[in-house]
Amino acid sequence: MNGFNIYRAYAIARKEVMHVLRDPFTLTLALGLPVMLVTFFGYAIDYEVKNISLAVLDRDNGPAARRLKEIFSSSGYFHPVDAVAGTGPIGMLDSGRASAALFIAPDFSKDIKSGGSVKAQFVLDGSDNSKAAALMGYLPGIQRAAQARLTGQAPPELISAETRFLYNPELNSRWFTVPGLAAIIIGLLSILLTAMTVAREWENGSMELLLSTPVRPLEIIVGKLAPYGALVLAGVFFVYVVSRLVFGVPFEGSHLLYLAACLLFVTAALSQGLLISVLVRQQQVAMQLGMITGLLPSMLLSGFIFPVESMPKFFRYFTMLLPPRWFMAAARGITLKGAGLHELAVPFLGLGLLSLGMLTLAMVKFKTDLE
Repeated sequence: MNGFNIYRAYAIARKEVMHVLRDPFTLTLALGLPVMLVTFFGYAIDYEVKNISLAVLDRDNGPAARRLKEIFSSSGYFHPVDAVAGTGPIGMLDSGRASAALFIAPDFSKDIKSGGSVKAQFVLDGSDNSKAAALMGYLPGIQRAAQARLTGQAPPELISAETRFLYNPELNSRWFTVPGLAAIIIGLLSILLTAMTVAREWENGSMELLLSTPVRPLEIIVGKLAPYGALVLAGVFFVYVVSRLVFGVPFEGSHLLYLAACLLFVTAALSQGLLISVLVRQQQVAMQLGMITGLLPSMLLSGFIFPVESMPKFFRYFTMLLPPRWFMAAARGITLKGAGLHELAVPFLGLGLLSLGMLTLAMVKFKTDLE
């Protein structure tokens, strides 16, 4: 009984593998669910604001007014629609049938032709500030295009600034969201697999039977976590294939470095699931705690939706305790930037410390409960 016996751990792992092979639900959950969710949400989540309904009140009805509406339409961001009789553009904004409104003043075409000052008012629905900010960013380009097409004169450029977007030149939001989305799904799946599996052992009484044999707690933990770690890594591979073939996400860095980051992150998530199962010992409660602790922090505090740098100071420090925050930075850095270990030293250090800490905490609690 002295020391760690690899053969006893292997026997437990083999038993767990046989259980997984007899359980199609677990296989589907580990291999099929990540691919399905990444594909579904990869198409659904898009930070680009397009096809915005633009209510137009044209009091001119001249050729210049029609060209102005065509400019908005050809931008790809707006879909001009005429204001409903008796409602008006503001009424359409109130009802949600339009997100922006364009008011074209009378004599718009006449003033353009005579070289006089022209008036057109653009109104935005500010109830969604993220959408409004994106639409405001489109206006300068549309204004320059309108001046060039309507007057035949491009606006003078006193200062010329050339903008380049490194690592994502097309500003494709899926290149940004898919690696982060994969991190959230993989982490949540790892937590749920071990939380439910070990809790099931407690509920069925098979854990007491296992403990009656000459097996050390560390051997049980390794034997339990290893098969599910391999299963989750297989899911990582399928997600990688989908992100490359379906969404065209580039991969600029080292695959070996990415695998190392995945191993550290999966270890932390599996250990968290084990800790939950030891604490509650009930599958239903373990699943609920796994969803709460694995999904919400990953979505809101990992940098997937909101930049960590823009959070209040307390939450910026609090996110350092969350493995998804560090894995998100490592995955995006390796995938899009081709960053090496030197550039990602801090995320890897954070992942390593949290993985070791979570695994140690789970082992200590597991051993304490057994004794």
